[in-house]
Amino acid sequence: MSEQEKPEIGSITWIDLTVPNAKEVKDFYSKVVGWKSNPVSMGHYNDFSMIAPESGKVASGICHTKGVNAKLPPQWLVYITVANVDESAKICKNNGGEIIVKAKNMGNYGRYCVIKDPAGAVCALFQPL
Repeated sequence: MSEQEKPEIGSITWIDLTVPNAKEVKDFYSKVVGWKSNPVSMGHYNDFSMIAPESGKVASGICHTKGVNAKLPPQWLVYITVANVDESAKICKNNGGEIIVKAKNMGNYGRYCVIKDPAGAVCALFQPL
């Protein structure tokens, strides 16, 4: 990712949905929203990239509650870009938040963690490479 392509700190970079029945739910959103889907191999199963019908751009992901997503609640999860995931996770914890998924690498994209704020709302923090 070039310097020009890096998302702005504080911006919502990505959104996905993690549910036990991702295949059925991706079909639901394909019908309701018009998204097309592309399978994303997770080894023994597929998650899905959801594609906007007019632009052909990836709009979101729909994932199974398995593997790296096993601890995630069934909800749309926004990924908010931060300068340093590890530091933001520490600040979260020191300010009454909870770490649901510890900071880890996301392939060649960067690092992320999943947090719960003091009100109980869940989001992911993302640090691009």
